[in-house]
Amino acid sequence: MAMELRPKSGGFLRPFGCGWFIREFLLGNGPEGAPRINPERGAPQADINYEYKEALARATARERAERIISKQVVRGVDVTEEFAEEIYQKQLKKVSRKFTHMRYHSFLMYFGVLKRLGWVEPTSEVERSTYQEKYSTGPDRIYYRLTTVGCSADDHSWANPLFTLYPEIGPSHIKRR
Repeated sequence: MAMELRPKSGGFLRPFGCGWFIREFLLGNGPEGAPRINPERGAPQADINYEYKEALARATARERAERIISKQVVRGVDVTEEFAEEIYQKQLKKVSRKFTHMRYHSFLMYFGVLKRLGWVEPTSEVERSTYQEKYSTGPDRIYYRLTTVGCSADDHSWANPLFTLYPEIGPSHIKRR
């Protein structure tokens, strides 16, 4: 008997949430293969967004590669470390970055909620930025770090910061059966 793995309502979830990733990244833990940063220095929003979508791409490629490898093992193929890495690298190249991340504007809106909650704050570090070498300078890259309030917020709050900011809208968005 085949068991259906797809959830009954909704779709598949991402391997990890954006809030969890931002918190772990700004804590300097280097989640899901992201580089470790100095938590006091923080990171600009664009860098956090980039590392988030790259981490999602790596996690998606890893899951796809594990499925392929398990099928190979069931068929009796001897899977070496090199062969497994080759499969992973092929899957990583196939992962569409549009598929594995929220759009940048959505990320900025999400990050804005974190700012309004007081969970992230700008540091004193600012970098000049340019669009390309032939254009004028772009907006400054402001570095952000976690606040003590952000560090002490629980996992449930980080899982859905919008409902934490506006608790009155939470119940109206929960599906009733």
